[in-house]
Amino acid sequence: MGGYQKGSHTVHDVQYHIVWTTKYRYKVLEGKVAERVRELLRQGCEANKITIIRGSVSKDHVHLLLSCPPVLSPSKIMQYLKGRSSKLLQEEFPELRKRYWGQHLWAVGYFCRTVGAVTEEMIKAYIEDQRDESRDNFKIVE
Repeated sequence: MGGYQKGSHTVHDVQYHIVWTTKYRYKVLEGKVAERVRELLRQGCEANKITIIRGSVSKDHVHLLLSCPPVLSPSKIMQYLKGRSSKLLQEEFPELRKRYWGQHLWAVGYFCRTVGAVTEEMIKAYIEDQRDESRDNFKIVE
């Protein structure tokens, strides 16, 4: 089963493409700040058993392609990554604390999209093929 991860009771392949921006789209993710953001995101993902498949830190936004356990919702992932990184970055870089005096480095929202190679039509066909006339299998939705 290539590409799948195993949990104690699951086999899964949950991937999200996530993008978020700095507040006011200020271009503050440069040099040492960008390096530290990358380091903090790696640490946060590792601590939560999240695999970073691809990622980039631009001057005013972050792109991540993540593979994570099904127990983690995108909102929980973002809450943890954005909250922790904002707090630590502002503690380490006084110029960020001065610019973001409200203690919010990141903009409020984020973009998230699931990623996969299986289409809705493929799943529907698979479920339909599971019907066995010799057993009492019934469609849940007609």
